[in-house]
Amino acid sequence: MSDEIREDLSRTSRLLDMDDVPHLSDAEKRKILRGTPAYQLQARKSGLPGHGVGAIYPIPLANMLVDPFLIPGHWPVCAAMDPGWNCTAVAWFAWNMDKGGAVIFDEYYIGQQHPAVHAAAIRARGHWIPIVIDPAAQKARGHDGERLLDVYRDLGLNVMEADNTVVSGIIETWNWLSTSQLKVFRTCVNWQKEVGLYRRDEKGEIIKRNDHLMDCTRYGVMSGRSVAIVPPASAGGLPWFTWTPDLATHGGVWSG
Repeated sequence: MSDEIREDLSRTSRLLDMDDVPHLSDAEKRKILRGTPAYQLQARKSGLPGHGVGAIYPIPLANMLVDPFLIPGHWPVCAAMDPGWNCTAVAWFAWNMDKGGAVIFDEYYIGQQHPAVHAAAIRARGHWIPIVIDPAAQKARGHDGERLLDVYRDLGLNVMEADNTVVSGIIETWNWLSTSQLKVFRTCVNWQKEVGLYRRDEKGEIIKRNDHLMDCTRYGVMSGRSVAIVPPASAGGLPWFTWTPDLATHGGVWSG
């Protein structure tokens, strides 16, 4: 080999993503990436250099969104909730029983309201829907000193504690979003705003602002499938969920 050819080869490089390696199964990829901080995932998975700052989910928004569609009646449904005074957020998940994965098809995003106001709006989406909630609600107190978890149960919500593991939760959510296992209705405008703001600072720490629906997403990914249920007959027949453009900001209309 001539020195000229050798010199040209020394200047040639190609980055390979894990997805370009045929002998790595999805399970092996998840095992390799498990425990890797989210801000290092791009470098670990794709070989692209990264810094400890920037988007936690560095995925083009267009790749995460999907046009609203009729939720099939045989898909199990659940919700994930992040309660708080400044903002109470809920994301509704439907789990694809035909191709796998899930879709976030609706959101709730309101601040500075009494729990009764939130509960009424959430029940309207379907009082039968199981909800995984930030486990901090076990310790947080309502206006009368009651545990917030009990307050929402008394108001008719079927709430249970979510898995709030942050690092592994972010990694799993990143995996779902980056592989299109999780899609989001493009009518969920608050979710879209938050995912663009969900970042790490120069020290690699999560910026804890405007992240309520991001927390809901993590709760749903980690805990939602185990509690999700198929819409019961009392939901008003099948299909139970119908999206209409007139209510695009709310996601849709419920028949039951």
